[in-house]
Amino acid sequence: MKILKKILFVIVGIIVLALVVALFVSKEYSVRREITIDKPSHEVYGYVKFIKNQEHYNKWVMMDPNMKKEYKGTDGTVGFVYAWDSQKDDVGKGEEEIKMLDENRKINLEVRFIKPFEGIAVTEMTTEAISPTQTRVSWGMSGESAYPMNLMNTVMDGMLGADLQESLQTLKGILEK
Repeated sequence: MKILKKILFVIVGIIVLALVVALFVSKEYSVRREITIDKPSHEVYGYVKFIKNQEHYNKWVMMDPNMKKEYKGTDGTVGFVYAWDSQKDDVGKGEEEIKMLDENRKINLEVRFIKPFEGIAVTEMTTEAISPTQTRVSWGMSGESAYPMNLMNTVMDGMLGADLQESLQTLKGILEK
């Protein structure tokens, strides 16, 4: 019985410690990764501005080939909405909408997560010519996590950053074929 009390005390202590630490962790997060692609910037931008193309390079979209997808509007234009619904918890349910297009330079999307948790994030993808045949692509995501989920922000850069980098690497492979 004493061992059970000690184990329970340690578990409660860990939970209390995590809740106290979460009081001091920023609620905002921001993650960004970039890659250089050996293609002219207008070709790279022309590919990434179409959200349906994410089916070929976005790690999160590719995680569940059986998820339900719905599209509203004209892809590659402001207001286009892509919605997904997956039975896999790590994919979940949500939608993203093209909020802003700066031709050959920037795409801003609002991502609205519904399951397994609710939240809103802003993603931005930029393309910048670094030579006539090379483009720097930068992909970032930022948002806010409510207490105590903001504790996850301490590992967000590593988790999301790795997925962004993998997706960018896949994009590079597709465009440089």
